[in-house]
Amino acid sequence: MRKLLAATVTPLASIFGSGFLVIVPILSGAVGSYALPAMAIVCVVAYGVGAVIRYNIANAEPQLEKGTAPEITRRLEQASDLALVGAYIISVCLYINILASFLLGGIDERYDTPLNNHLISVAFIVAIGAIGYFKGLAALAKLEKLALGVTLLIIVALFVGFGLCDLRALSSGITWPDAPQHSWWEIVTIVGGTLIVVQGFETSRYLEDLYDAPTRIASCRLSQVISTVVYLIFIALATPLMHFLGDTVKDNDLILLAGKASMLLPLPVVIAAVLSQFSAAVADTFGGAGNAEEATHGHVDLKHATVLICGGAIILCFTPTLTILALASRAFAFYYCLQCLVATSVSKSLPQRAFFVAMAVVLALITLFAEPAG
Repeated sequence: MRKLLAATVTPLASIFGSGFLVIVPILSGAVGSYALPAMAIVCVVAYGVGAVIRYNIANAEPQLEKGTAPEITRRLEQASDLALVGAYIISVCLYINILASFLLGGIDERYDTPLNNHLISVAFIVAIGAIGYFKGLAALAKLEKLALGVTLLIIVALFVGFGLCDLRALSSGITWPDAPQHSWWEIVTIVGGTLIVVQGFETSRYLEDLYDAPTRIASCRLSQVISTVVYLIFIALATPLMHFLGDTVKDNDLILLAGKASMLLPLPVVIAAVLSQFSAAVADTFGGAGNAEEATHGHVDLKHATVLICGGAIILCFTPTLTILALASRAFAFYYCLQCLVATSVSKSLPQRAFFVAMAVVLALITLFAEPAG
């Protein structure tokens, strides 16, 4: 059990990397009072993708390691590794942009300007790149457990704060948020653009140096079960407060909602945001650099791959955060789509292949059409 819990830290920390910070305003702006069923659908899709990843750990991975995998499987796996590097570049940028937005919003809303956001984002990304190049990121990786612990504590505090606020509202009548005026297609594409908030379970696939396949499969499943329960409770408790957000969607609106629940909550939320986003950015830089080194067969070493990822993230960080979020969802959906094709190429079961193809189609649609909120 101890080994399983240790193996679950990485995927769970990745899933909570940015999701709990931005999902409430996004769903509020997309579907209003229907946020809970929308979140449930996203979690169901993610669990289906997780099933594909778990299948590949058990079935595709041994063939790839032994060199017995079909040629098409090897090529699809190589393509997915490269796609994951691109997704990591975008996610590093996303995490640091969210960090900057929460940091500035927590200090004073007047300082939360695009220019200040960009300057802080660049400074943090440069720092990560420099540490990675000159010292290596292994030391910073220790932040992962600390950040996850702090994040879970803040989530519990938000549960309590939002829950008490909801109970107070019951006496006077709950004000439900209005349903935004979106077409069904706009709702589907915006909700599809939130896939990144439940992303991270796939990191279990890449912990083969630390854990055996059954442990990694179990850690992937457990991280998804825990995160699904947390997200559904979180959205259920936050929905009655969404009417405070109005029609606009801001990435750091959780600070506002936390303040409405209790004057004690905004500061812990900002601290959790800074810790979790920095930790997630370090983890994805480290993971992306390792993938780049492996995908290029060592032609790009770890140090230069770190610089490459941080350089790409700096270029992207001048894009609005919600746009980056939708772009990250597209990038990970493309990676997951390729993983579905990997699973299809090694499966001998017709029902399994039908499921993998169906998931690939859903992910292809998200890759092509996901849109930012707001």
